[in-house]
Amino acid sequence: MIIKGLIFDINGTLTDILTNEWHDDIYRILSNLLSYQGIALGPNAVKDSYFEIMKEQRAASGERYPEFDAVGIFREIITRHATDFTHRLPAEKLEQLPLFLAETHRAASCYRLQLYNGVEETIQKLLLKYHLAIISDGQSAYAVPELNAVGLLGPFDPVIISGDFGYRKPDPRLFESALTIMHMKPSEVLFVCNDIYRDVYGAQRLGIKTVFFRSNQGQQEKKDVQPDYIIYTFPELLNAVRFFEER
Repeated sequence: MIIKGLIFDINGTLTDILTNEWHDDIYRILSNLLSYQGIALGPNAVKDSYFEIMKEQRAASGERYPEFDAVGIFREIITRHATDFTHRLPAEKLEQLPLFLAETHRAASCYRLQLYNGVEETIQKLLLKYHLAIISDGQSAYAVPELNAVGLLGPFDPVIISGDFGYRKPDPRLFESALTIMHMKPSEVLFVCNDIYRDVYGAQRLGIKTVFFRSNQGQQEKKDVQPDYIIYTFPELLNAVRFFEER
């Protein structure tokens, strides 16, 4: 097998991340921030609005695997509850406010963000020979800054984030988008991932070989779905690549 590129998932594959979007303190912070914008919503109302609008977005999308838009959620909250004070805010601030609130929501919900052992060294070795890319479910509002925070934004092109498309894995269009930009065939890449359904099933539908990182995150089992190779520590990826190249 001639391997020209590797595509990676982010959370649970490159980064060991822990978040909790249900914690009440998140919405206390957001409620306080909104009050400075002239919007009086209690923490429970902010929380309810966040998840209700997310549900509305997904219901309206028409996609089989719908993705939400975090920035759009906060834009809608502002639109629904803006006051005269809100409308008098500088236009530039109003334009940036939904993004700022989405970033704040993520920052307040994040309890751990770090690379798995050996990720940085392994990526640097692979980068010498292969084209590296990313396909990840998430939001660009925080997925890209989080990659930057752990020092991994540079090596990957493209960085495909589901929130920019309105649908998420296992939708094959995300994989097709990456392959098109990389100018590669499914048989020329490996997908390195940690979720047996969204990742392995999604990639294999297009004929992409998968390396499954059995990390502390992601769905580990699904009937009739088996990865092509399993690793238990990230540096084992180098052995996986050699395995496929020798086939």
